[in-house]
Amino acid sequence: MSEGSKNILLKIQYDGTNFHGWQKQVDVRTVQGEVEHVLRFIAGYEVPVNGTSRTDTGVHALGQCCSFTWDNPLPTDKLADIMNRRFGAGGLGRSGLPGDIKVISAHEVPEDFHARFSCHGKTYKYIIDRSGDIFERNHVYQFGLELDHEAMREAAKLAVGTNDFASFQTSGGIPRETTVRTITDITITQEGDRTIIRVTGDGFLYNMVRILVGTLLEIGTGKREASEMEAIIASTDRSKAGFTAPPEGLYLEEIYFDDGFKCGGSTCTK
Repeated sequence: MSEGSKNILLKIQYDGTNFHGWQKQVDVRTVQGEVEHVLRFIAGYEVPVNGTSRTDTGVHALGQCCSFTWDNPLPTDKLADIMNRRFGAGGLGRSGLPGDIKVISAHEVPEDFHARFSCHGKTYKYIIDRSGDIFERNHVYQFGLELDHEAMREAAKLAVGTNDFASFQTSGGIPRETTVRTITDITITQEGDRTIIRVTGDGFLYNMVRILVGTLLEIGTGKREASEMEAIIASTDRSKAGFTAPPEGLYLEEIYFDDGFKCGGSTCTK
C-alpha cells in the first residue's frame, strides 16, 4: 500500500435474483462488477475489490464483505451513503432510488487485512417455504411437503464437526487443496410456514450448503434415515448425498473475522 492509501472494508447486502453471482464476469451483471463500477465513478479510476465469498447466481447476502485499497480523500464514514445513492434502481446508478445492493457499513481496517484471507468463518441461512406465495419465489425455496424437523436435527448433529465433506461438493468450483472443513453449528427452526436452516463453519466447498440442505430435506420427508448422514460423509462420494437445493433460498448471513463464531460470538468486524 502506498503512503496515504486506506484499506477499506465494506459490509453489503444484496438480492441475488438479477445477478450472475458475486464474481466479476464479461458481459453479465455481477455484484462485484456493480461495486467496482460505483467505486470507479467515485474515485475516477479502477478500484478492484476482494470479496469474502463468491456467491452463485441467484444467491442472496445479508452480510457479504469485501475490501479494497484507495487513496481517495473522501471520509470513510460518508462512503456507504454515497455508494447507496449511486447504486439506484436495479443498480444502474440512478440516484435516490432503491436498488438491489446496499452498503451496510464502511470502515478502515489494518493494511494487512484482506476480506477473503482474513475470514475465519461464515454463517449461511437457507429458507424453505410452504406458503406458496408467488411473490417470494425468488427469495425462498418453495417446498410443499411436510418435514420431520426432529429427524433433520438428528442428522444435522452428525454433520457437525471436522470432516471430509467431499460428498457435499459439486464439480465446477475452484479446486481446493483439501475438502476437510469444520462445521461448528447447524440449527433448524420452524417459523410459521417456513423452515430456516443455518449452517456455520470455517469454510464451505462449492455448493456444500445447498447439497447439505437437499440431503436434510430428503431426511425430513422420509426418503432417507437420519442415521445415513454418517455414511454419506464417510463415503466422500457426491452421488451418495442428496440433491442440490436451489439458490433462491440461500443467504450469506454473517462473516467472522475472528474465532468468536465458534462460541456464538463475532460479526463482520475487525
